[in-house]
Amino acid sequence: MAITMNIQDLENYPGITKKVSIDLSSVIPVGNEGDEVFVLSATTSAYSDTVVRTNISDLYITDIKAGWCKSSGLVGDSGKFELDDDHYSLRIKMDATVSGTGGTGYYTINLEPNGDNTPVSGEEVAIQIENKIRDIADNLVPADVGFYKAYRNASVEYDGGKFWVVSGSLSKYYTGNYRTSVSIFPANTHDCSNELGFNLSITSAVMDTVSPKEVLLAYDYTAGTDTVMVNTGTGATKNMAFMITDGVNTDYFTTLSGTISSSLKIAGIDNSYTAEETKVQLLLPQDPDSTPYQWNTSIDKLVRYGIKVISNQIDYSN
Repeated sequence: MAITMNIQDLENYPGITKKVSIDLSSVIPVGNEGDEVFVLSATTSAYSDTVVRTNISDLYITDIKAGWCKSSGLVGDSGKFELDDDHYSLRIKMDATVSGTGGTGYYTINLEPNGDNTPVSGEEVAIQIENKIRDIADNLVPADVGFYKAYRNASVEYDGGKFWVVSGSLSKYYTGNYRTSVSIFPANTHDCSNELGFNLSITSAVMDTVSPKEVLLAYDYTAGTDTVMVNTGTGATKNMAFMITDGVNTDYFTTLSGTISSSLKIAGIDNSYTAEETKVQLLLPQDPDSTPYQWNTSIDKLVRYGIKVISNQIDYSN
């Protein structure tokens, strides 16, 4: 049974109600070998232009991944951030946009500091970033118009001291040409990426490429010696970080000059380890929340996404 929601633009057209319906549908997609799939559908009878009566296409939600970029959470003071007349710009890239400002694929957004340059609350910064990203949708260069929904339906939340910027598109992939992703880069002038923690950001695209590598110890290791012999597979080179453990003892070390995949040169560690009973793991960048965190964690979020995408296209003027 479909659920119908009443939607209003309370700021610009209060009192004018439009309806959006959410339903569970069964469809047979082209290229699916005739097999049906169950999808969430979002529909409306409202128009995107009430003058020429332009219909809004039904939305079928078949994928759940939404790409994101998360700030470090290591800056700010009591939930406020130092935006001022010298620090207020960021560059944003959603999905695989290729043109943007200066042909880099990134679009510049300018936030609004407080009039007296006092710190701005995280919640207000999040609202500004979201609105500025959504505004980009109506100003995409021709090469990027296919990514309209990624910008128009973007979400930004401030949670736990961190800014989450989420793409307005869903996909099967976090990487590749058909990815859902967000990248935030310093602006050419008046950059505020350091002030907001995006200089040390984490993204779904980066975390999706992190694949832990571990191998067994090939020969017994004696505490204090300068070489750890391992099975190949880590791609080890100089200045990589590793953990070695036999389930009882654990040590951490960094490789030195002369390291190759099967022979790790080190300064020496405290414990001895037995071959074939010990593993050595390459330490890679980590997301302290998850690897990678799935933004859409419930049916509720997917339903809200469907309502957002449809309602953002509606002309509420009459």
